[in-house]
Amino acid sequence: MHHSRLCTIVIDCQTDDLAPATMFWSHALGKSIVTLDQDGDGRYAELATADDEPIILLQRVEHDSRVHLDIETDDLAAEVERLEQLGATRVACVRDRWWVMQAPSGHRFCVIRQQRERFGPHLNRWE
Repeated sequence: MHHSRLCTIVIDCQTDDLAPATMFWSHALGKSIVTLDQDGDGRYAELATADDEPIILLQRVEHDSRVHLDIETDDLAAEVERLEQLGATRVACVRDRWWVMQAPSGHRFCVIRQQRERFGPHLNRWE
């Protein structure tokens, strides 16, 4: 058995500076800014969310701007396999830490390791 849930809404921004996009989305969504530079490399900014809400990240990217979802899991291999059985395909393993996948609809999403200490109330259990 393993667990998974929707974890993060990632707003991919094709820009050199995330600050203006972060300010826009902060005001648009009514969420304060946790950080404009999560890892110190200018790639991620984070908006404040409650523990039972998805995390909202802004990510600086080279590709066209878009939104993608992250699914967190306590068993990366099992969750990737479950999603493949539903028709998703593997695109790339990133830094041996997460999988970029593509849904049958063509949408890209990521499968990542558990991000918060506790999964919370919206947990799926898979046999």
